[in-house]
Amino acid sequence: MGSIISEFLKLKRSMSWSVVILLPVLMVFFGSFSTFVGEGEFTEGWDTLWIRTVGFYGMAILSIGIAVLASLVWRVEHKNSNWNALMSRSVTTSQIVIGKIAAISVLATVMQIIFIATVIVLGKFVFGLPGMLPTDYYITGALVIAAQIPVIAFQSALSTFFRSFAAPVAIGLLLTGASTMALLMKIPGIIVTPYALLTQTTQAGSAAVMSGSTSFDVSALTPGVIAITLGLSALLTAVIIAGTSTILNRSDTRA
Repeated sequence: MGSIISEFLKLKRSMSWSVVILLPVLMVFFGSFSTFVGEGEFTEGWDTLWIRTVGFYGMAILSIGIAVLASLVWRVEHKNSNWNALMSRSVTTSQIVIGKIAAISVLATVMQIIFIATVIVLGKFVFGLPGMLPTDYYITGALVIAAQIPVIAFQSALSTFFRSFAAPVAIGLLLTGASTMALLMKIPGIIVTPYALLTQTTQAGSAAVMSGSTSFDVSALTPGVIAITLGLSALLTAVIIAGTSTILNRSDTRA
């Protein structure tokens, strides 16, 4: 618990908050206004607004944003003698790993909340859409918060072993692109990888509206899909934490 509290205290002065706020807001503005300018209306109301904003954000930008957040959170530990101070604390390696993941998860969760809030504000007060954002998309948003944790854990692991800020982000970009391509190619079993799981989850609940408009399968929000998403997220996160902790324990020097 001490490691988690320590990481939360570090967030107060972190540059990460600018990413947390600006990235989702800009993506919603870009997706919604490009659709409005191009089509003149949201033909399916809230459904169209959600799909046009979450599409590119979920297939590429969200994972890259997480990679940037992980690099920012770990950057301070790779300066001066901070690494030695971190690793010499009287806590287990797994607690250090979990503390970092918890801090990044808080940032990513706030980013997701801001994304949904921006969609609602634009839809209601700028575009004047009737009613409110459908309940399914709130559930999708909650699932995304869970599905992004394995990506957070993996990006945190990369940022643990790379002093470079850019290297983990570049790797995250490559893995995101590869996962999206694998989904488009309908490669069996790709959903059990962190980046593909997150991308697939961002599109969940849009199956009826997106039928025929996407090249990879979009899942309906059934109890089975929700259970599989939560289960895979927990399993992948546990494996990544265990692997990161083991490597750290066996390492005499940093990468």
